[in-house]
Amino acid sequence: MTDDRQELAEVQRAHWQDTYTAHPGMYGEQPSAPAVHAARAFRAAGARDVLELGAGHGRDALYFAREGFAVQATDFSPVGLEQLRAAAGRQGVAERVSTSVYDVRGPLPLSDASVDAVFAHMLLCMALSTKEIHSLVGEVRRVLRPGGVLVYTVRHTGDAHYGTGTAYGDDIYEHGGFAVHFFPRELVDSLADGWALEEVHAFEEGDLPRRLWRVTQSLPR
Repeated sequence: MTDDRQELAEVQRAHWQDTYTAHPGMYGEQPSAPAVHAARAFRAAGARDVLELGAGHGRDALYFAREGFAVQATDFSPVGLEQLRAAAGRQGVAERVSTSVYDVRGPLPLSDASVDAVFAHMLLCMALSTKEIHSLVGEVRRVLRPGGVLVYTVRHTGDAHYGTGTAYGDDIYEHGGFAVHFFPRELVDSLADGWALEEVHAFEEGDLPRRLWRVTQSLPR
């Protein structure tokens, strides 16, 4: 990672820490629509445990736990994970939720073929280079069991914010302190190489609205 990219990563970490501190439970308690879809896809595949990358304060991780999955929730914000653990206790699902601080630029702290399913809502489109995104999906493939399912969402190049704000190169632009890697369709396709690409679903979220893809792909059994 270049010095500029390392600085951007640290600035983003600090920004998320400050945001979760200032706005506890900022996304509310209801699960995201992609998490509801993912729970159905995971159940259909026979999954019992879920790894969530970029869990934040945990609305989706807690939903998976309430749905009966064992959940490993990771994020690079200790503040967000503290809020997640507290909420898990209040909701009576603490025994089904574990948390760990993890920066997705490094190897996943899990053994090969150790999880059934992986979920990442807007995590892959953070301030990650294309190379880092490919490396992360490679790590996801490593830790998934045969037949495992990955569901992720990303903002794409059809989004109104694409090409505006502070540019960092590699389709990364910053607005309001949050840096986003906007995905072209060819990046989605390249990340599915060697997988079964089951769906690329376009949807909108938020006030702009943000334009995203929900991607579902699975490994061969």
